[in-house]
Amino acid sequence: MRAIGIVLAGGNSNKMGELSNKRAIAAMPMAGSYRSIDFALSSMSNSHIQKVAVFTQYNAKSLNEHLNSSKWWDFGRKQGGLYVFTPTITADNGFWYRGTADAMAQNISFLKNSHEPYVVIASGDGIYKLDFNKVLEYHIAKKADITIVTKTLPEGEDATRFGVVKVDADGRIEEFEEKPVVATENTISTGIYVIRRRQLIELIEKAKQEERHDFVKDILVRYKNLKKIYAYNLDSYWSNIASVESYYKTNMAFLQPEMRDYFFRQYPDIYSKVQDLPPAKYNQGSCVKNSLVSSGCIINGNIENSILFKEVYVGNNVTIKNSIILNDVYIGDNTHIENCIVESRDTIRANTTHIAEPGQIKVVIEKNERYVI
Repeated sequence: MRAIGIVLAGGNSNKMGELSNKRAIAAMPMAGSYRSIDFALSSMSNSHIQKVAVFTQYNAKSLNEHLNSSKWWDFGRKQGGLYVFTPTITADNGFWYRGTADAMAQNISFLKNSHEPYVVIASGDGIYKLDFNKVLEYHIAKKADITIVTKTLPEGEDATRFGVVKVDADGRIEEFEEKPVVATENTISTGIYVIRRRQLIELIEKAKQEERHDFVKDILVRYKNLKKIYAYNLDSYWSNIASVESYYKTNMAFLQPEMRDYFFRQYPDIYSKVQDLPPAKYNQGSCVKNSLVSSGCIINGNIENSILFKEVYVGNNVTIKNSIILNDVYIGDNTHIENCIVESRDTIRANTTHIAEPGQIKVVIEKNERYVI
């Protein structure tokens, strides 16, 4: 493909609460065995984008570890590859990334040293499959300066968390409002953009001169009437996980057979870093209904409509319903967990109960006695 890729994975979301205290949003576990960023990287790999940069910053340790080998997404090649950029103190710059445009400005040499004519920009917190070749074909056909991949939300769904756009009959964006107080449209930006590389360099350098640091507010919104910005409507599944509610809802959607079939059985595939763990073990007396149980788990209790990530131990007479249990959690005997997200590396003491109020999601974080020295 005649494009390089950029994945913006350095941000933080206050709406994630305690879940973002130890990891970047792009490193959030998904669907039992994946990370959020896997979906953007897999779409780029499947679209034959051979050179991808990931900009990391906030709580980047686990994300950088996840990206320590490019082979999982087929970026381990002589030409191109996977590049991870963190903020670097230099003689000319002493700042962390002050925004998405600033992240690209601080790594402008990556853009200038590339030869591909186009750039695909994506965020690391989207769950989707997308052939970027089709977006690029649309971009060229419309002779657009910038193309934004958009999604039309179902009626009644809250659009105020996103950038809301108004599109004319030809597909050109007339209005763009970032996270409005009241949304008058239900078409939103998915945080995926296609732009010519030289034009991106020009816009980024101009924004830097003017001390503007945000790609959406200081480039897309500011230039919406000066540049030809078009919308490419995505008609397949897309979700953003940057809040506790959306993270829970998106994970639980993978309990639907058609959702798992779309992402994991239909071409193209979703790739992730592979860990060599034994298959899940179901001991006598355990009962599992409509749940995803990952490798390395040991199950003794009753699980229903839940997702268990890797290396979870479930004790005797335990009941887990409508919950997400993240990696490496030990759940003691006679425990009841319902409508919860249990943080990774937790130890849930025996004979305890964690049940969220109706319509609520409870994030459970317990002191981890197993790792105290």
